[in-house]
Amino acid sequence: MSSLLDRLNPPQREAVTTIEGPLLVLAGAGTGKTSVITSRIAYMIQNGVSPAAILGVTFTNKAAKEMRERLNRIVPFEDARRVTLGTFHSFCSRVLRRDIAYAGNFNSKFSIADDSDQKSILRQAAAELGFSKDAAPTDEAAAFISHAKNRLLDPAAAYEEAKQEHPSQLRLAEIYERYQKMLELQNIVDFDDMLMLTLKIFENHPEILEHYREVYRYLLVDEYQDTNLAQFRILRLLAGERANICVVGDDDQSIYAWRGADVSNILDFPSLFPGARKIKLEQNYRSTNKILDAANAVISRNDSRYDKNLWSAKGSGENLRLVKAKDGEAEALFVVNTIRNLAAGGEYNLRDCAVLYRSNHLSRAFEQQFRKYGIRPKIVGGQEFFQRKEVKDAAAYLKLILNERDDQSLLRVLGVPPRGIGDKAIERLRELQKVSPVMSLMEIMSEPTYLNSISPGASKASSQFAATVSEFRSRFQDASSLAGCARDYLDEIGYLHGMQRIYKDRAEAEKRLENVTEFLNYIGQFELSFHQENRRRASLLDFVESYSLLDENDRTEEDEDEDAPVMSTVHAAKGLEWPVVFIVGMEQNVFPHERSLRENGLDEERRLFYVAITRARELLYLTYCGERFKYREFIRQFPSPFLLDLPPEIVDRDVPENLTFEASDDNKIRAYENIFRLLDEEPEDDYDF
Repeated sequence: MSSLLDRLNPPQREAVTTIEGPLLVLAGAGTGKTSVITSRIAYMIQNGVSPAAILGVTFTNKAAKEMRERLNRIVPFEDARRVTLGTFHSFCSRVLRRDIAYAGNFNSKFSIADDSDQKSILRQAAAELGFSKDAAPTDEAAAFISHAKNRLLDPAAAYEEAKQEHPSQLRLAEIYERYQKMLELQNIVDFDDMLMLTLKIFENHPEILEHYREVYRYLLVDEYQDTNLAQFRILRLLAGERANICVVGDDDQSIYAWRGADVSNILDFPSLFPGARKIKLEQNYRSTNKILDAANAVISRNDSRYDKNLWSAKGSGENLRLVKAKDGEAEALFVVNTIRNLAAGGEYNLRDCAVLYRSNHLSRAFEQQFRKYGIRPKIVGGQEFFQRKEVKDAAAYLKLILNERDDQSLLRVLGVPPRGIGDKAIERLRELQKVSPVMSLMEIMSEPTYLNSISPGASKASSQFAATVSEFRSRFQDASSLAGCARDYLDEIGYLHGMQRIYKDRAEAEKRLENVTEFLNYIGQFELSFHQENRRRASLLDFVESYSLLDENDRTEEDEDEDAPVMSTVHAAKGLEWPVVFIVGMEQNVFPHERSLRENGLDEERRLFYVAITRARELLYLTYCGERFKYREFIRQFPSPFLLDLPPEIVDRDVPENLTFEASDDNKIRAYENIFRLLDEEPEDDYDF
């Protein structure tokens, strides 16, 4: 046990050894929170807590995987395996697979809707309400529904709110109601539903809640500052009077209000959990002190926060460099040439450098400059392997095996490849479903009423399709190899050898087939790792659920040996770090972002800047432009007011004389006045520069 604690600093050790009661661990950027969480789990096990009584939740599969791997290295494998460790959604899925019948007309074989499923259902819901295909507000409706669900408003409550306060949103509320009915009819839940339905079960069925309280007597929550209302209420219910809940997070890194995160959950933790202990982790193991001084100075301007002061034993380090470029093209050229020079000097590789931007639209100039010099950057948040059409088609075939009510998956693959079931046959399916809305399209496909009302060719193809799906429902249950059975299924259903009919170009068809083959290989890898971790054979349900819960951090194409610079939004870069970081576009209305200022306020934008700064280990560059090309003309740009927060003694300004940042105080005051105007606040009478 001593070796477990010896490698921790005093505040970390205190956090690890505090087992009973509510505990708030304020873990500043780079202060070793993952080590604290895994060490705490190990300490609990070593002190007699049953591993099965521990529930650890975080926000990404990548973070959960890292915790699991670290835990495997410090406790016996069997003990580590018995700890429940995963994302909020994986925990809720576990609850719903067992108890979803208590939340409505669902069963345990429910499908989990991804973005494309949601948009498809929303388009159908809008069409049924009289919207034309071109006028269907699917994106607007998706945002409205997610916002409502984040506030735990069901369709009836959302409609009433719109009626009372926002009459212009009544049509969106109607789409929400129809969308939700369609989800239930098809035994599909979306990601917001997974939280809402779990909370509904816990609130309405105390006996079920008590079961989970008895199973999970110790709760650990990572990235607690990112929790929304539903997640907070689920955790509070699970904690109960015992309140053995440890939350680890950093209010200064709360940057997801736009998707429902509520920073008050962490700020109010001591009052919400009376008697809570509070421990600050301030020793940073990532960055030099000048980088941390900049981060501390920036974030100290926020009022509603816990006071923290990050420091490091790594020394002072280099000054930050502030660079003003003539325009966006010059900015990109400076960044790319600087990265090339750093790599040529031998001290850094290309992969040690990252370019971070507030908004995706800024990436174009940098990617173009990199490619001009034969450098292919790694773009975080680009199209991922699992988002490719052919992979999503293959996954839809598998989802259809599990959930015969999943009309979205059926409609996605019925004509992929073309099999003689045309638009008229599909329209007939829909017509018959209107007569019998409780029947799924898959059930109707085998009905004589349908088969006798379409062409002989379509009837034969429909019968064969339904028979193959039915046959493989049985074969998957007894399959010794999940990947092998999936390959046989996709072959017999006509998907693999029909690729040439989907993509007429032979080279394109072969490329897509290679991706499907890689997807099958991934299933095989999943089987192997699942068996090693769980000591049982993976089922199709195990795989499809794992696939459905993949998040944006599950990148399958990363090559650690690939020497390529990284390009990323600041949001996507959270949790990552590099020796050299360039934060570009440091301009008023760019960073901070004008729209986000209106929606979330200056505090969250400043927290986002703090996150960007703390991604850097050794060198930090900040760039901005004198003008940017917008709307067919060059528009003058002003420096970001955030730059005024940086301690001047740790910033080297690298700008031509005629483009100096040392503007007059009047210009600095005008920049602040513009920011306050965006926030509909009155600027202060005087400013301390």
